[in-house]
Amino acid sequence: MKKIELLAPAGDLDKLKFAIMYGADAVYIGGQTFGLRAAAKNFSLEQMKEGIEFAHERGKKVYLTLNIIPHNDDINYLEAYIEEIRTLGLDAVILSDPGTFMFVKKHAPELEVHLSTQANNTNYMSAQFWHEQGMKRVILARELSFEEIAEIRAKTSPTLELEAFIHGAMCISYSGRCLLSNYLNNRDANRGACSHPCRWEYQLVEVNRPGEYIPIEETDAGTFFFNSKDLCMIENIPELVKSGLDSLKIEGRMKSVYYVANVVRAYREALDTYYENPEAYVYNPQWFDEIKKASHREFTKGFYHNKPTQLDQLYTSSSYIREYDFIGVVKAYDPVTKMATVEQRNHFKVGDSVEVIGPDYFQAEMTISEIVNGKGESVEKAPHAQQIVTIPMEIPVEPYYIIRKPKEDLHE
Repeated sequence: MKKIELLAPAGDLDKLKFAIMYGADAVYIGGQTFGLRAAAKNFSLEQMKEGIEFAHERGKKVYLTLNIIPHNDDINYLEAYIEEIRTLGLDAVILSDPGTFMFVKKHAPELEVHLSTQANNTNYMSAQFWHEQGMKRVILARELSFEEIAEIRAKTSPTLELEAFIHGAMCISYSGRCLLSNYLNNRDANRGACSHPCRWEYQLVEVNRPGEYIPIEETDAGTFFFNSKDLCMIENIPELVKSGLDSLKIEGRMKSVYYVANVVRAYREALDTYYENPEAYVYNPQWFDEIKKASHREFTKGFYHNKPTQLDQLYTSSSYIREYDFIGVVKAYDPVTKMATVEQRNHFKVGDSVEVIGPDYFQAEMTISEIVNGKGESVEKAPHAQQIVTIPMEIPVEPYYIIRKPKEDLHE
């Protein structure tokens, strides 16, 4: 059985490494131009080289986004950029614009090309058209059902790969092609600078009464009527595997290292469990519980089973639910002294009850009994960002293991 690809977001080099260590088969990244997440740290050429080498050493793939909808000024930089990236060893580039596609095929024909979801591919004729032009993979629009995906698979060439989003933020606009951000504050969503006005709170103004703001209320907090729930398909692994898709994509290049690691490992565990014995596969609710321990909104299944209704929108708040703080990353472990070297990512102190997680779905609870700083002194807390400390850990850990602790305030 050919296994379906698990494709993870990587907003920077650190996230790339964690995504791969926690089970992603491939990652998608952005350079410092031509990608749709301009606010992400993104990758310099040197970081791309390091990330690609890290991935390839572990048998994983790296795809680069070139998926802005470019204006003339953007095209002026394209030739130099393609020359810079073509020799890096990328496994594919992702784009949506026909002109950019034509340029890549002419000037870097060796690059595999995937069609971005921004191209709004919703039918088998369009998918086949792009494949016949030289597109290896089509990333389908998010507005498709399992039934529609199956028909696209049945009526396109078997050499065409299909990819779809299965987890993460949803966009109010069709396949993400939104003009709202550009109109309201001159930040072009289709050139990587979306300000996410769909998450804002709105009030009504009557044209003959300027300055009189009328609340649009579902609750006392107002109404966020453009605000969608997040997509989550962890409960539907058998349907996804049988859907005809070749790749399952997680959204989130702007999300944290902890988010990427935790979500990837939940889907990795679920997929591996399915492939071990499809006939005996049983969904484990723990996977969903783990996903909820990363930053999230309430969840929806999007368009996979039917068209979304009002139940798939969040009218009361645009806030994330954050049940846990990501407080540290294990850098090394001494099995003799049973001391772990930890890089601090959020404040923690002696006496904190924490959980430790790793790529192999290992999880343990412990209390921090001591913190030793870089001078060898016992201290009460680790308050400084990326401070290196050591703490006692009875259970062996390895680099890339993550330490987290429950939050008292679950919403922010």
